[in-house]
Amino acid sequence: MNYKGYKELESYIQARELRMMISELVKTFPNHEKFQLVSQVIRCSRSITANIAEGYGRYTFSDTRNFFIMARGSVTETMEHLQTAFDEKYILEDVLK
Repeated sequence: MNYKGYKELESYIQARELRMMISELVKTFPNHEKFQLVSQVIRCSRSITANIAEGYGRYTFSDTRNFFIMARGSVTETMEHLQTAFDEKYILEDVLK
């Protein structure tokens, strides 16, 4: 595949969709979570796209790989925060999936 930039990567496209969905979703969370769960899930979801973009812009394969690995870790962290939101009954199971 011949990409013209990171914005064409399927991983970036999906991560961006997730980030935008989370930005809307957290607006429904209770106010007392604003500086806790809301802040954390927004930061880690933004970290996914940021790490993909930064990794794509790195010169060496090793640097690129490391940023993509960090993005993967941020995906897992984001999913855990969504699991917490489900456990706290802030979101429904279909949103979690």
